Amino acid sequence: MAAADASTELMRLINGYQVSQALHVAAALGVADQLKDGPKSYDAVARACGAHPASLYRLLRALAAVGVFHEASNKEFSLTRLGLSLTSDTAGSTRNYAQWIGTPGQWGSWGNLLYSIKSGECAQRFTCGTDAWTYREEHPEEQAVFNCAMTGNSRSEAEAVLEAYDFRRFGCVVDIGGGQGRLLKAILTACPATHGILFDQPQVIASAGHVLAVAGLAQRCQIVAGSFFESVPDKGDAYITKAILHDWDDERSIDILHTCRRAMSSTATLFVIERVIGPPNEIPEGKFSDLNMMVQYAALERTRQEFHDVLQNGGFDMSEVVPTRCPLSIVVAHPTK
Repeated sequence: MAAADASTELMRLINGYQVSQALHVAAALGVADQLKDGPKSYDAVARACGAHPASLYRLLRALAAVGVFHEASNKEFSLTRLGLSLTSDTAGSTRNYAQWIGTPGQWGSWGNLLYSIKSGECAQRFTCGTDAWTYREEHPEEQAVFNCAMTGNSRSEAEAVLEAYDFRRFGCVVDIGGGQGRLLKAILTACPATHGILFDQPQVIASAGHVLAVAGLAQRCQIVAGSFFESVPDKGDAYITKAILHDWDDERSIDILHTCRRAMSSTATLFVIERVIGPPNEIPEGKFSDLNMMVQYAALERTRQEFHDVLQNGGFDMSEVVPTRCPLSIVVAHPTK
């Protein structure tokens, strides 16, 4: 690649934050939803979204230039394949996630990435004066956006996990830190003979009963409140932690694993569902997610070897890593004999 071409390509990467913020604004305004029934003029979209027409046009034409929308010669805009994913009700919607990445706590913390790299400390705490969990409790509007983003991701991730692994042999599945129960709901729906236990903090699972009841699963799923640093329900055949360990450093992750181990029988199976860092020069998504864990929580995504080591220190032997079609893999482990 010629030096001039390399410089141009690098400038696209350098200015990537502009695309992120433009997508955040489009998601916050619900622009894609206004276009899902067909092309509209920019001023009609602006009126529907409560935006300044000329300014919104400039946003739309920029996003059209990177393939999110399509601009016609009469300044009407329509959805592309990428733009469809920005609508709120499409399968695999990214709208909620795009809204979350531009919230003040998330956006501001990433602005202090340099602090984390130089100090090894959490940029979130440096930026906002407290950890990410406390910050979101103090800013319920951002907590609501975060919850929607994580729930949106969970839908497509649950489908991918069930395609990759058959849970029908388990009589009782315990979902540790299972949030609103989206993954457990998918497992129980796919496994009619299986019962479940959803475990998370009281404020997190407060509305989970409704989600399970609507799915007709209230009689097959128990909801238990608590902290996975203290104790988790026993008598499960399978224990799942999805996107839990990456929120914590090795010491705290080992504490969580010890808690799980105390509750598990010697024949139970642990499923750690997380990103697994890929080999050098490949799979950037996991490595940038790792930076996000550093910025937000002073935590990390892990390589296969790092999962082996943290599991071993937590009382488990890692038996296999099952990839899925989504960014997450299923790390399977059993209590150390």
